[in-house]
Amino acid sequence: MTPGAPRNAPREVRIIGGDWKRSKLPVADKPGLRPTPDRVRETLFNWLGQDMSGWRVLDAFAGSGALGFEAASRGAADVLLLERDAELAKSLNASRARLKAEARLRVECSDALSWMGRSAPGRFELVLLDPPFQQGLGEPALRAAAPLLVAGGFVYVESAEAVVAPPELELEPWREGRAGAVHYALWRRKG
Repeated sequence: MTPGAPRNAPREVRIIGGDWKRSKLPVADKPGLRPTPDRVRETLFNWLGQDMSGWRVLDAFAGSGALGFEAASRGAADVLLLERDAELAKSLNASRARLKAEARLRVECSDALSWMGRSAPGRFELVLLDPPFQQGLGEPALRAAAPLLVAGGFVYVESAEAVVAPPELELEPWREGRAGAVHYALWRRKG
């Protein structure tokens, strides 16, 4: 078993709120792929508020797409899912078509760190970061994501260990929690 890979990983996850509540998303059997648990997603979206109308959202390490689809289901106007694995990107596009989410949600097969590094600043109200745990990408992803936020925008990080936002990123802690081996935190960009 791959380190960080869950035992008995779910084969699907349900969207827990919004327009597509109870809709299922497939979870591929891939090493290290572990969708954000329902309880953690529910907590995150309670922190953010149930209505995300008009928000622009980046789900940088999409995997199953649970976080990005959840944001779109709750009214986010433009959600971009980045996934470097072509098979997973294809599955995300299939879910997008099945839910008729083309107007709100896009999928791009791309490396998240590279994409964020070349992206224009101040584009998103929310950036979701759930990188593979075993690769130590929490802080590098946070550094790449911070400039992409509008003033007052949020960045969410999920990791195996608590991630600390370096002061130069101008992020203030908003909320944090832990569920089993999953540490999660939400920061808000100052300004």
